[in-house]
Amino acid sequence: MSEYVLEMQGIVKRYPGVLAVNGGRLELRPNEVHCLVGENGAGKSTMMKILAGAISMDEGSIAISGEPVAIQSPHHAQQLGVSMIYQEFNLCAHMSVAENVFLGREPRIPRTPLVDWRRLYRETQAIFDRMGVQIDVRKPVSACSVAQQQMVEIAKALSVNARIIVMDEPSATLTDHELEALFALIRDLRAEGIGIIYISHRLDEIFALGDRVTVMRDGEYVITQPVSEVTREDLIRHMVGRELTSEYPKEEFARGPERLRVEGLTRKGAFRDVSFSLHEGEIVGLTGLVGAGRTEVARAIFGADRIDGGQILLEGAPVLVRSPQDAIRQGIGLLTEDRKSQGLILPMSVRENTTLANLQEVVRGIFVSRSRERAVTDSYIRELQIRTPSTEQTAQNLSGGNQQKVVLAKWLFTQSRVLIFDEPTRGVDVGAKVEIYRLMNDLVRKGVAVLMISSELPEVLGMCDRILVMHEGRIAGELSRAEATQEGVMRLATGSAVAAA
Repeated sequence: MSEYVLEMQGIVKRYPGVLAVNGGRLELRPNEVHCLVGENGAGKSTMMKILAGAISMDEGSIAISGEPVAIQSPHHAQQLGVSMIYQEFNLCAHMSVAENVFLGREPRIPRTPLVDWRRLYRETQAIFDRMGVQIDVRKPVSACSVAQQQMVEIAKALSVNARIIVMDEPSATLTDHELEALFALIRDLRAEGIGIIYISHRLDEIFALGDRVTVMRDGEYVITQPVSEVTREDLIRHMVGRELTSEYPKEEFARGPERLRVEGLTRKGAFRDVSFSLHEGEIVGLTGLVGAGRTEVARAIFGADRIDGGQILLEGAPVLVRSPQDAIRQGIGLLTEDRKSQGLILPMSVRENTTLANLQEVVRGIFVSRSRERAVTDSYIRELQIRTPSTEQTAQNLSGGNQQKVVLAKWLFTQSRVLIFDEPTRGVDVGAKVEIYRLMNDLVRKGVAVLMISSELPEVLGMCDRILVMHEGRIAGELSRAEATQEGVMRLATGSAVAAA
């Protein structure tokens, strides 16, 4: 009998113009957390979608508990004991938490086609109790926070009694407390004999959680090693194929004139009396726990949500920002946290997405000039190193990191003077993160004021000149780069300390 619950060998997947996976391999033992890492576009998610039955492979073999299998569909994968938690949520927003967890497998009243609602809610509640998560299983998913929706996805996986669970970036939207609960749950599952494949760009999680780690690069298998036998630097070198001198390449610039100021900004039920400024030559961080109001402040500045009080000033002059169109005209850009639904139009090409927010620059007469669009897009593909076969590739076929770069290209093309980055490196690999940080440096060097919203404290501490910390809809304090520590930020974020402004 095989020592592995899963063996994937010689996996190949081709798309038109792209060899997504070429010779991929992975072996998973029961009672193991096997981490799968690599840059965006390395082939990790493609490998796991093949395992989950979402796409078919062109070559290779898969064996489960020593038995060769040909996985035909997601339902077939579930029957074989494979469950996958995707990076992008796959939930029905109008349906309840319980309905989502057991969608298509609802318990029925005996000898009738009717759903047994009591049993449905009871069994769903039992899963969340096992996870240590408090949630109303009757409420619609649309009323759940992003972190709660992530927990619903995990509950779906547990509900099928899987032997193999794949978790693709499960921690990207979780707070530290929720992350601790997730890790405790994963350890419990491992102790029960379940094999877990854990994909994450957060290397700290690999060392905190993993037993073994497999690295992929450019669609190919690189190495598998026990986590105890590799260093952070080893992983980065294997992932990017080169040495990175620093994960946070922060550059210092002289602080210049004020670009943006908000005074007493208030939106009922979201945030109140928020005041701060951004200057030329600096990156200002805005952090806090999930639900503190960070994204809501960004949306208000960008005109996506109305404000109930306060004002916005650009270079000292009050401005009215009642819509995103107003913000763009005033030179304000927002890279949203949810790039797929708010940052991109996925069925459209890289070219169309890049020029979308500034079409007047590519209009010739009354028509959009495709040749001008292609020239502009080609320049950003080179500058940002976007991995795409051409300018005509649809955004939905790019990896997460390359989608983020297309969003960046869109806002660079608007020549914005103020750029708000909301979780700019969420779901982005370590190599692409460094590229984004260097781009931030380039923007600041050119006089752009940058506001960076992030839940990753090392990122905030590594890249920001000043740090604003929110707690329950208010600015709890401001810390300079010199005085900021993880402990200091967390005390403010949890309301345990008050810093002098």
